[in-house]
Amino acid sequence: MEALIAFGAALLTLRLAGRLGARYRASRRPELLAWAAGLGAYAVAAAAIAWGEAAGWDDRAFRVYYAAGALLTAPLLGTGSLLLAGRRRAAPVALVYVGLALGISLAVPVHGEFAAHGIPAAQDHLAFLPARLVAILANILGTLAVVVVALRSFRHRPLGNGLIIAGIAAAATGSGLAGLGAAGSAIGIAVGAVLLYAGFVAPAHIPPLIWPRMVNR
Repeated sequence: MEALIAFGAALLTLRLAGRLGARYRASRRPELLAWAAGLGAYAVAAAAIAWGEAAGWDDRAFRVYYAAGALLTAPLLGTGSLLLAGRRRAAPVALVYVGLALGISLAVPVHGEFAAHGIPAAQDHLAFLPARLVAILANILGTLAVVVVALRSFRHRPLGNGLIIAGIAAAATGSGLAGLGAAGSAIGIAVGAVLLYAGFVAPAHIPPLIWPRMVNR
């Protein structure tokens, strides 16, 4: 059941990433491409959970999960927010970081035995340097970028930015539920992806409701 829930979360998140990619092709707005990549990494992390729960966790499933979920998702989402705020230098920095993160995930030694089920704890299988330190810093900086940009423009885009902040909170809650089983993390990924997508595409201005105008008549 947990593998099915994680697989469903992966499919949903991948679909949302594809929709952002389609919006990028139509508008060529770079932040949409970065957000699509972030949700794509989120989808890969959910797929890795499904892989681990269905076939048993090993170093391959763990490497994919750690690379996509711990090293890439938050920094790519943060890059999208910085690009939205006009920080164009964020794009080349993000490209260099993605290469570094992929290199770390492929080269870093993984030790310890894996349980058949349950998302493995990073501290049980990875040394603090470099993988865990890089993941901690990348997640802090990426999340800060998303939240700070959302708060700075909250007055001009309250619905979208509120959904983005709620999506980040849902993602963090899902990670915190990893100890309760893979299903908790998968549900957090799915809810977070839906909220983030809705926040990314929400209009800047919400038209007034029809019924108050009818009442005023």
